[in-house]
Parts: sequence; structure tokens; C-alpha cells
Amino acid sequence: MESNKKYVIGLDFGTDSCRALVVDTYTGREMATGVSFYPRWKAGLYCDAHNNRYRQHPLDYIESMTEAVHIALSDLKEEEIASICGLCFDTTGSTPALTDRAGMPLALCPEFAEEPDAMFILWKDHTAVREAEQINALINKRNLDYLLYEGGTYSSEWVWSKVLHIINTNVAIKDAAYAWVEHCDWMTGLVTGNTIPEQIFRSRCAAGHKAMWHASWGLPSGEVLEELNPALKEM
Repeated sequence: MESNKKYVIGLDFGTDSCRALVVDTYTGREMATGVSFYPRWKAGLYCDAHNNRYRQHPLDYIESMTEAVHIALSDLKEEEIASICGLCFDTTGSTPALTDRAGMPLALCPEFAEEPDAMFILWKDHTAVREAEQINALINKRNLDYLLYEGGTYSSEWVWSKVLHIINTNVAIKDAAYAWVEHCDWMTGLVTGNTIPEQIFRSRCAAGHKAMWHASWGLPSGEVLEELNPALKEM
């Protein structure tokens, strides 16, 4: 039995840190843990509490994930590390970012490295209240079913509100953006080498609950997105 043991690493991206947990897939035993705080977030960068703006740099996620995993693996034997067979990801959401054609968040481009609007927009960012009102008004006016499984009201914390706010208020980012991606989908895409917007796998929770996707109608129609802002349809 010992030689057949397999382990998985669970990665939880919270508001302040990335946590790694190594688990025995057969017994459920917790083998090792590691925690790494986001360095830029911890320094208070890119946020403006007065205006409810909370942004996180993609490098915070990459660096903290790497460190947390290294800490956890330092407590394992070599044969245990060699028996790790999978990664599992959990993130807060909706936490989207606008990306280039390669699916990379725009903050990874040198010209936008310090631009908050090019970073991930944290779940608790409430800069898009007006845009959420705009979305709700349009859906109600057209009597659409998009909110049928959403509780009837679209939130300023969700992806369309946040993306719409950025392209409404930042011309440079609007012009550079090719697509958007949720944090949870970008992390899995990043580690598997599949971040291309047309090819990346997107989780049903993020697409359904946050982006109003449903199997019976897909994403909101191009006509609806265009009425909100033509740039949305182009994405």
C-alpha cells in the first residue's frame, strides 16, 4: 500500500495569502502545509479604501503560490513529493482581470505593471456600483432571463460590472484588453500552459454565477453587451 500512495496539493487563494495543503488521497491525512502572504497586498499597494478599490497584482498570486508550495514540500520525503498526482485550486470571486491575446493579465505587461485597472479586481472591490445598476436596468427593460438563477439582481462584485467599469473609465486599458479571465480559471490555465482566451477552461461556477452563463442561452448576447459598451461585445 505504501508504494501506491498518492498525494494532492490543495491551493487556497484567500484575500491576504495563498495556503498550500498536501493530502493523502487514500486516507485524507493532512501531510504538510505552507502559507505565504501576498507581498504587494500586505504593503497596501494598489488599493484605495476610501473609494472601495481593492486590486491585487498577478505576481502576488504567482510568488505566493510558489513559496507556499515550497514550504509545504519541505516537510515531505522525496518519495512523497514524487507521488504527488494533482493540484486543486480555490479562489475568492468574482476576481477578474483584463488580459491580452495570450490570456495574460495586462499588469504583466511592462507599460501596465503599476496600473491598478490592469490587475485582478478583488471580490470586495465596489467601484462598479453604477455599472451594476446599468446592467440590472438593461436586463429588466428587455425582460431577459439572465438573472433567473442569480437571485434576481446582478452585483457590483461580479465580472460584467467590474469589466464594464474599467472599460468605461480607462481608455488605455480598454484599448489594450482582448479578453477577461477569472482568477480561478487563470491559475489553472497558468500551471497547465493553457491561458489562450479561446481555449482556456472556465469553471461553471464563475461562468454561471458571475458571468450569467447558462447552458440554455450561453453568455449574454452580443447585442446586450454592445448596448452596455461596444468593447464588451468585441471581447
